[in-house]
Amino acid sequence: MISQLSWKIGGQQGEGVESTDRIFSTALNRLGYYLYGYRHFSSRIKGGHTNNKIRISTKPIRAISDDLDILVAFDQESIDLNAHELCSGGVIVADAKFNPSVPEGIDVKLFPVPITSIAEELGTSLMKNMVASGASWALLGLPLEVFNKAVEEEFGRKGQAIVDKNIEAVKRGADFVLELAGGPLDNFKLEPADGKQKLFMIGNDAIGLGALTAGCRIMSAYPITPASEIMEYLIKKLPKFGGTVVQTEDEIAAITMAIGSNYAGVRSMTASAGPGLSLMMEAIGLAGMTETPVVIVDTQRGGPSTGLPTKQEQSDINALIYGTHGEIPKIVIAPSSIEECFYDTVEAFNLAEKYQVPVIVATDLQLSLGKQSCEMLDYNKIQIERGYIVKDIPEREDKSMFNRYAVTDNGISPRVLPGEKNGIHHVTGVEHDEAGRPSESTVNRKKMMDKRLRKLDEMQITNPIHLHSPHAEPDLLIVGMGSTGGTIDQARLRLNGEGVTSNHMTVRQMHPFPTELILPEIQKAKKVLVFENNATGQLANLMKLHCGNHDKILNALKYDGSPFLPSEVFEECAKAAGYKPHEELVQNGNL
Repeated sequence: MISQLSWKIGGQQGEGVESTDRIFSTALNRLGYYLYGYRHFSSRIKGGHTNNKIRISTKPIRAISDDLDILVAFDQESIDLNAHELCSGGVIVADAKFNPSVPEGIDVKLFPVPITSIAEELGTSLMKNMVASGASWALLGLPLEVFNKAVEEEFGRKGQAIVDKNIEAVKRGADFVLELAGGPLDNFKLEPADGKQKLFMIGNDAIGLGALTAGCRIMSAYPITPASEIMEYLIKKLPKFGGTVVQTEDEIAAITMAIGSNYAGVRSMTASAGPGLSLMMEAIGLAGMTETPVVIVDTQRGGPSTGLPTKQEQSDINALIYGTHGEIPKIVIAPSSIEECFYDTVEAFNLAEKYQVPVIVATDLQLSLGKQSCEMLDYNKIQIERGYIVKDIPEREDKSMFNRYAVTDNGISPRVLPGEKNGIHHVTGVEHDEAGRPSESTVNRKKMMDKRLRKLDEMQITNPIHLHSPHAEPDLLIVGMGSTGGTIDQARLRLNGEGVTSNHMTVRQMHPFPTELILPEIQKAKKVLVFENNATGQLANLMKLHCGNHDKILNALKYDGSPFLPSEVFEECAKAAGYKPHEELVQNGNL
């Protein structure tokens, strides 16, 4: 029996690949397995090759695998594009309808199953995804009762007759492939899972749940990949708690509506991707000038312009930090796991109100849309902090306006919500005095700028970095952000086995940059290798700007639209450390 394997399904977009993956992985989750998924899909509604890959394990995992054990193919293109990932002795379950063939030189077993024909016999070709799922499930030797339960949950709302037909499709797919294979494949039998209850969701759902838990009651947004699922999640959930989602005409309206709602005292947010973030920049500056809290989620994708809407990238860092004209205080945080997507979103709302600034939660496509197992969330950790909101304001004899922007030692001024007696003040996007009245005084300008900018002098999020630092003087300090953490951890296990010492740091607080935490780790390493999905090394450049040590800091960049694989991380690390495994094997006579 094995402790993990990888499964992938491929076909044309719109023919059931996503639903097959969803039901297959849901059933595995019910058994208690740990899962990590990756979606490769085209930026169109229907058509174009798409595939979903799932890594299944009895232990926690946070990375996709290099290789593949089972490929389910709805067309020949899926075999041609993905068969190279299959390990020796792997399996292809293919629809017999297209007379599948295996490319030369690939050592795998091919099981042609009449997937479409079986579905059509049951009434509709739409059920071919259930036939394919049943065939996959049977090869693993897993109990069909668990899978059938997932089918009932998926189709129950459509009536028992539909449920029964889909269960029959699963059974027929399972029976056919078992007859071909002579029973479940011994080398693909999974060890039993721990059976513990786990959540299984995408980062966008975790962000939506975090916003709801934080007390967000208004989301204004415009649909955009890969952020739309946040809006779709909250459309279903917010009305149950007295909230609402407003689909605006564009991202400019979305951010200004969120700012207005926060000004009125309602926790509000918006979410977008790179193109939408660009449109929001002027309004983010307005939030900074008026000291209005607002939470913005940026789900990074391939750019520039429309770029690669459905592909992985981490190239918005410069825009997130420097995109607004002028200088305002803002906070940029980058969660690195599903759990952190939840907890960081809650913290983002607290930080926004505590410091009265825009807070941007930066994810990437893999973290936003890759479905993953995560431990049950601990709601006892959640605390709501509304910041310096004043009430019961005493009368002023001179009837002057309230000093909403009063100069304070920590830069945080008293915030008053509209309608509070004796709290009237000006609010404007131009420079202003303490009561909000427009002012072009040079003395006032410097005073107000200094006040705003010192808000974040002592600001630090929970866990600004994640650090695994077992070595006092490592060969490498490996640095990443967002979804790269699990991949780096897996590669480090192999590095350690080859005698290369390494420490690992994930940067979570992008701005203000936590120099005092990062610099000591850079100084004690021989070399620093920074992994990021962009072409210009934006995180590495941030480190050089704030920490110096330019000669130590090296780039490991990938910007082809796909996330790093563990083997790629290992190879880059080995190269940076000067380790040449192939040459050493040759010298030792082992090759």
